[in-house]
Amino acid sequence: MVSKQKILIVDDDNNIAELISLYLIKECFETKICNDGESAIGAVDTFEPNLILLDLMLPGIDGYEVCREVRSKSQIPIIMLSAKGEVFDKVLGLEMGADDYMEKPFDSKELVARVKAVLRRYKPATVEPEESDEKIVRYPDLEINMTNYSVSYMGKRVDMPPKELELLYFLAASPNHVYTREQLLDQIWGYEYVGDTRTVDVHIKRLREKIKDHEKWGIATIWGIGYKFESRA
Repeated sequence: MVSKQKILIVDDDNNIAELISLYLIKECFETKICNDGESAIGAVDTFEPNLILLDLMLPGIDGYEVCREVRSKSQIPIIMLSAKGEVFDKVLGLEMGADDYMEKPFDSKELVARVKAVLRRYKPATVEPEESDEKIVRYPDLEINMTNYSVSYMGKRVDMPPKELELLYFLAASPNHVYTREQLLDQIWGYEYVGDTRTVDVHIKRLREKIKDHEKWGIATIWGIGYKFESRA
């Protein structure tokens, strides 16, 4: 029997949280509700969710701090929920490690679709251990392993959220191929994603902070078009 995937719902408005829970239960998810940041952080260890729906405006510890705390020890997918729709808030959420951002009020069907889309993309290292065809890209001082979702840079493991790793792997697997932001959105985030191309820029910025350009390779910006992973002979 296949176990249900678990969704942790963090929202100080219990009515909204209960409504979200009902929609997800109908889709055969198991849910748990937390109404504050402190209990949410504790539930990550006890409930062991497959995904977190995280409201930003929480009493005590806010959603940004919860996201930062979770990311310090786990790569569990996080979808932020907020009434704040400004670009700054979305960018800040993504920079802190969120995998998606939804503005309130949102359509229940879209929420469920995004949850499923993010879960499809997230594959922890324990999934499919018998996989024989390893997906690994290697460059001098860099190894990107999509089989176990790990990145090694300068001999050290680098922690990064799933989408960052997927974006890096996708670019590095086709060196010197230029991709537009729209193409990268389609490939990494999927057609269900309704965010703008700024999302790609934010993730590239975070990658560059963790993976510095090497004399043999680097992430290059093609102004007015997009990005490429440049392999230098």
